[in-house]
Amino acid sequence: MNRRFQFSVVAGSTCVVALLLFGAVRGRSASTDNPYNNLGVYSEVLSKIKLEYVEEPDMKAVTLGAINGMLESIDPYASYLNADQYKQYVKTKDTKKGDVGLVVSKRFGYMGVVDALPGSPAAKAGLATGDVIESITNVSTRDMPLAFAELLFQGDPGTTIEMSVLRARKSEAQKVELTRAVLVYPSLTAKLVTDQGPEPIGVIQTVTLVNGRVKEISAKIQDLEKQGAKKLVLDLRYCGTGSDEDGIALANLFIDKGLITYTLGQKASRQDFQASASKAITKLPLAVIVNRGTAGAAEIAAAALLDSKRADLVGERTYGDASIRKAIQMDDGSAVILSVAKYYSPSGSAIQDKGVTPQTLQADADPTASTDDDDDSDTAAVNTPKKDQVTGRDLMMIKTYEIIKK
Repeated sequence: MNRRFQFSVVAGSTCVVALLLFGAVRGRSASTDNPYNNLGVYSEVLSKIKLEYVEEPDMKAVTLGAINGMLESIDPYASYLNADQYKQYVKTKDTKKGDVGLVVSKRFGYMGVVDALPGSPAAKAGLATGDVIESITNVSTRDMPLAFAELLFQGDPGTTIEMSVLRARKSEAQKVELTRAVLVYPSLTAKLVTDQGPEPIGVIQTVTLVNGRVKEISAKIQDLEKQGAKKLVLDLRYCGTGSDEDGIALANLFIDKGLITYTLGQKASRQDFQASASKAITKLPLAVIVNRGTAGAAEIAAAALLDSKRADLVGERTYGDASIRKAIQMDDGSAVILSVAKYYSPSGSAIQDKGVTPQTLQADADPTASTDDDDDSDTAAVNTPKKDQVTGRDLMMIKTYEIIKK
C-alpha cells in the first residue's frame, strides 16, 4: 500500500467519522441550540471509546486529536498549543531567525503547503502549493498544531530540518532536508511591453507584499506611465505574504472611492475599509493575474478590484486565507489560536471560505504533466509562473494580454 493510498484512507475515514458525529449531534440537538447538549454527545462518544475500544486508548492523545479535529473543521489555520508550546510560541514569534520559507494550513489533519517563498530553502527544494507535509523531524503532522509546525520551521541559519512530503507527481512520500536561512524576499519586477499592440502595457510582478512593497509598486506604476504605458497588468501569482493592511493599500492605488473590504466576526462588529481618493494614483485600464498560490493580502486586493469592476481578473481561484487571528490563553497555560474575524469582499463573500474566482479562468501550465514519477528533479514545482511544456509560453500572461487589449 503506497503512501498516497494510506493518505486517502485516512482522509476518507476522517470524513466518515465527522459525518457520523455530525449526525449524532444533529439528532440529539435538533430541538435546541444549547451547546451543552452537543457536549453530552461528545462525552458519550469519549466514554464509549474508553470502555469499548479494542485496546486501552491513550485518552490524552484522543482528547488532543478531538481538539485539533474540531479546530480544523472550522478554521484550517487554527492551532491548539499546550502550555509549554505556547510559552515557546510567545518567546520566539517576533524574533528574527532562519526559516525555510513555508506558509502552511491544515488539510485532512495534515499540513498543506499554501506557499513556498520563491528563492527560499523550501522553494529551492521544489515544495509548492498543494504539497502535503506528512511528517516533520519524523513526527507526524497529523494533529500537530499549525503554530507549532511554524516554530519548527524556524531556527538558526545553517541548521537543518527533515520533512516527509507527499507531492502531486510522486506516488510515495519523499524525504526532504531543508537548511534554514535568513529569508530574502524576491525583488519586484516591472517592464514595459511594446509587442502586444499599439498601446504599450506596463507589467508588474510581485510574490510578496511585505517590507514596503506597496510603495514600490506605486513608484513603478508612475514610472511605467512616464515611459508611455497605456494599460497595466499586475501579476499576483504565488503572492502569499504581507499584512492585511498592505492588501488594502494595494487596492487603494487603483480605486479612488467605495468599499475595499470589511471585517466581521461573532464578537467583532463590522469594520469597513473605504478607498481614499488621495491614495489612488492611476486610472489606467488594469488586469490582475491570480492563481492557487495567491493568498492573504493579495486576495483582499484582488477581491476589491474584481467587485469594484476596476480590473479584469485572470487565472485560477485563489487559496482562501484572509482573517484576523488571535491567541486565547486557557487557565492551564495552553492556548487556542483561531480566527476571530474574516475579511469579506465588497459584495459580501468571505475570502477565507471561498477564495477569489476570476471572471476569466485560465489554468496555470501544469509543470508535472510530463514529469516521470522516478524523476528526482524538484525544480519544476518551484512557485513561479509556469510555462507550457510544449510551447514554453506563459499561458496566463498570454490570456491576460488578450483580455486587456480588447
